[in-house]
Amino acid sequence: MGAPVKIGIIGCGNISSTYLRICKSFKILEVYACADLDMERAKAKAAEFEVPHVHTVDQLLADPEIQIVVNLTIPAAHVEVSLAALAAGKHIYTEKPLAITRAAGKQIIELAEANGLLVGGAPDTFLGGGLQTCRKLIDEGLIGTPVAAVAFLASHGPENWHPNPDFFYQVGGGPLFDMGPYYLTTLVHLLGAVRRVTGSAQISFPERVATSQALNGHRIPVEIPTHIAGVLDFAAGAVATLITSFDVWAHTLPRVEIYGSEGSLSVPDPNTFGGPVLLRRADDAEWREMPLEFNADINRGIGVADLAYAITTGRPARASGALTYHVLDVMEALGEASEQGQHIHIESTVERPAPLPVGLPVDELDGVG
Repeated sequence: MGAPVKIGIIGCGNISSTYLRICKSFKILEVYACADLDMERAKAKAAEFEVPHVHTVDQLLADPEIQIVVNLTIPAAHVEVSLAALAAGKHIYTEKPLAITRAAGKQIIELAEANGLLVGGAPDTFLGGGLQTCRKLIDEGLIGTPVAAVAFLASHGPENWHPNPDFFYQVGGGPLFDMGPYYLTTLVHLLGAVRRVTGSAQISFPERVATSQALNGHRIPVEIPTHIAGVLDFAAGAVATLITSFDVWAHTLPRVEIYGSEGSLSVPDPNTFGGPVLLRRADDAEWREMPLEFNADINRGIGVADLAYAITTGRPARASGALTYHVLDVMEALGEASEQGQHIHIESTVERPAPLPVGLPVDELDGVG
């Protein structure tokens, strides 16, 4: 391996701490600079994680040392920052979602292609030990041919705990755009591209009331659907049921399960990197917990490292722009299906990301595509 790839992080909010910690642990990456509209916050993160340079956003984009811009801004700012980074000649890795509309996401992908640059994006949880083990079990035929799946994200929203819950109920938020990328990326990783969807979506409560100590009583108008039920037809043949909701007080639903011709697979929380992974084949009397065959001691940032290997080796990125755009395409199509009362065919497609090789050291990826 040659010199590490230098990255600059834009957006020094809560999630940046995890990225700063994990990205520094990979040999392929050098965390070179960070930036935020609030310079004091950027300086504090730089001091905490020993980042050598604190820039304004414009300075970071102009810095010739930086090869990858890691975009950790709020969803509404993703497109502006990503397009500016690509225009400055930087590869980008963005927090989810890629954009809040399909058209804006297409702008990002097309500008990257025109400039010969790569796009990567969250979530990268599918590169964790739990979901990589699930992929290996499916690829080895332990459940036979996948025929169906279910995926459920159900809670009563973040207004009882989040310090700034308003954006969850604005365009670009909601359970589908906030948490849906974890579930949809997991399904595409395991089952392949989605070919068409249908669904129903509603705003169950036109106003939310924050109950956290700091914001108790603060009223939040709801602009986007908070309960979305979808049916996804995959190109390879499986049919999945997806529910994402901020309208549920309690439930006993699984997070993700995959059903095959020879057995069933219980998939761990797509918002984590570990297990448990449960398997029950047709002749089993009980579910069996399967040992993780990949490292679960990683976190957000492995997708940035994988993008750096893609840049240096020429092989495709796993948490790629094509994957993040396909997930965005599916999410917007679910809303269109509800509005139009029909199936929506998905124009984009994507290959399943290559699985990780078994036995990778925790601080590197070996570049095998």
